[in-house]
Amino acid sequence: MTLLLESPPQTSRPLLGQSLADLTEWVQQQGQPAYRGKQLHQWIYERGARSLADITVFPKQWRAEMATTEIGRSTIHVRSVAPDGTVKFLLRLSDGHIIEAVGIPTENRLTVCVSSQVGCPMGCDFCATGKGGFIRNLATHEIVDQVLTVQEDFQRRVSNIVFMGMGEPLLNLDHVAAAIRCLNQDIGIGQRSITVSTVGIPGRIRRFAEFDFQVTLAVSLHASNQAQRATLIPSAHHYPLDELLVECREYVEQTGRRVTFEYILLAELNDRPEHASELAAHLRGFQSHVNLIPYNPIQEVDYKRPTEQRVQAFVAGLKQRHIAVSVRYSRGLEADAACGQLRASALRPDPKATE
Repeated sequence: MTLLLESPPQTSRPLLGQSLADLTEWVQQQGQPAYRGKQLHQWIYERGARSLADITVFPKQWRAEMATTEIGRSTIHVRSVAPDGTVKFLLRLSDGHIIEAVGIPTENRLTVCVSSQVGCPMGCDFCATGKGGFIRNLATHEIVDQVLTVQEDFQRRVSNIVFMGMGEPLLNLDHVAAAIRCLNQDIGIGQRSITVSTVGIPGRIRRFAEFDFQVTLAVSLHASNQAQRATLIPSAHHYPLDELLVECREYVEQTGRRVTFEYILLAELNDRPEHASELAAHLRGFQSHVNLIPYNPIQEVDYKRPTEQRVQAFVAGLKQRHIAVSVRYSRGLEADAACGQLRASALRPDPKATE
């Protein structure tokens, strides 16, 4: 399977996403002393500077001279809040495209669900994002910006990040990997508090393992057999379930990290006892964990959310076969901010962005 993906727009490299060493080198190239690199780093990552004009410790004349230098922040296009406190952000990028990020607060955590692409090329039948198609990959700074935006809005430190927003992260692997390094080293979020979700792209899990991150890899199965998976996930026609699981086993062996398998439960379709038995047979002896997600409705398709009784019966079917399992009840349903609900209705450039 070959997917030709549009790269982020080619402009001068924004300052956001760069390391302390990079920023120090940059200020020196501008004729400034090396210590200004640390100041710049602090103002971007700790104080949320959106332009050099905001950095009042810099000489006024130099700020004026560098006024057009891009830090790389987005603007909030729309902000919507669900009754459970989850906040969905539509963020306008520099080229006018819109992406979504979600802030999910609990008493002890603030999780950010980040996007890795504008839209998504995978076209999973139950997911709103893919219904509008794919536009382009996100650059490193556009990924990191989502976390800073949520952190600033909530006035709380972000503790966890899940790459489960718009897009397939492993189709934008270089920028996703650079963003993980930045989030870890520059913002200070532990790698074990970061999860990267994928439906599985041939060879990309092997390549992801080479980065030697301590993040959690979450693989979206959503079916217990190849035939059913291919009806839900178009790319599964090109990447059979057995081959995907072989690559996942190699990932466990290479990294020593278990794999989380995500499975959206669709009523009367993939939530029967025989499906639990079939899934367990695939995962027996696997260093893994199954994360069950009751389906979150979208307008475009007629899938139904299973009853709690059917959810618990599926859980019991896996536990009886010694498969580690939990149920993830999504937050933000009322704001269309839950898993599978991030939609592409506003992804095209906003005309106002160029006015």
